[in-house]
Amino acid sequence: MSTAHDVTRREAIAQYRLIGEPLEPDLQGLVELAATVCRVPTAVINIIDDRMQHQVAAVGVQAASCARDDSMCAAVISDPRRIVVPDARQDIRFAQNPFVTGEIAYTRFYASSPLVTPAGVAIGTLCVFDSEVGELSPEAAHGLDLLARQVIDVLELRRVQRDLLQSNAMLENFAAQVSHDLRNPLTALSGFLELAADSPEMAGATRAAQSLARAEAAATRMSTMVADLLDFARIGGTRPHITDIDVADAVDAVLEDLDGAIVRAGAEVRVDASVLVRADDTLFRVLLQNLIANAVKFTVAAERVPRVDVLVETLPDGWRISVDDNGDAVDPELRDRVFEPMERGHGAEVQGIGIGLATCRRIVEAHGGSIGLDESPAGGTRAWFVLPAAA
Repeated sequence: MSTAHDVTRREAIAQYRLIGEPLEPDLQGLVELAATVCRVPTAVINIIDDRMQHQVAAVGVQAASCARDDSMCAAVISDPRRIVVPDARQDIRFAQNPFVTGEIAYTRFYASSPLVTPAGVAIGTLCVFDSEVGELSPEAAHGLDLLARQVIDVLELRRVQRDLLQSNAMLENFAAQVSHDLRNPLTALSGFLELAADSPEMAGATRAAQSLARAEAAATRMSTMVADLLDFARIGGTRPHITDIDVADAVDAVLEDLDGAIVRAGAEVRVDASVLVRADDTLFRVLLQNLIANAVKFTVAAERVPRVDVLVETLPDGWRISVDDNGDAVDPELRDRVFEPMERGHGAEVQGIGIGLATCRRIVEAHGGSIGLDESPAGGTRAWFVLPAAA
């Protein structure tokens, strides 16, 4: 009958998905190294559940499974520590074992180190054995323990990688659903704006027609931005679509989108030069929009009229773009931390959930660049980022 320890061990083993899978090359390399370190012909990684012993990697024998009752390692797994037995025939735990008596094999020397998960569950052993009586030097014993821990590291790495792949698949499905849910109302909005712009009532309403045209352009940009950002989230930002971008034109497009906030704040936003940089067009605009919106928002919170300067410096191997404001400077000890998701470098009186700068950093790093905060010449905050020419 399975004990509580057996159930816990079985559940831990299931997380690693070892049983019935192809041999893992990294595990095979570790058993070969164990045999070499311990100077024996045979080494095995045994995974022991409540019924069976499964050899998931082996050197000197063919990896196979056997009943737990026949396993030598199962006899010691309840006390997970290194075991060294010079002659198994002289050990009461193993003298009648079929691996010793000749029914299965003629094992004499036996040594094992337990495989213990980070949660403290012993799921098996890394064991070495020989048909000759032997001994394990202190150095070899230490090496066996280290290799056993390496086995667990490999298994953990495989598990985390598998979990990440599953998580990424779920995120991809979520992104696709969000994309569908956002695009539909945006498409409807664009359609209604187009109908309104084409209506006879707009013929003599110049200002209204201009406002509708700007709204149509904003809706179109928003739709493109949603699609591209969701694609970016889906692929993890590994491959931005690089093109030549005029910084001044990008700032103009951003100011159109931020027009309401800028007008309410009485803000002045200036760009010092029309410079071509290499970046993903949509992601670059998202980056600028976040930084300029922050500059305006936090300067207003400091009870000043925002004066925002977008500066472009051409470097030998790229460009440095800065967004300066005349608000309050971010405290030096916070300048790295505010780039973490959900971190806020301001009080609750300023709206936001602390995701904007984290998004900015992700975009810049996807381009192979860097980003940071300094104090601006006006005493406020300078948000800067560097884009390499070979993005």
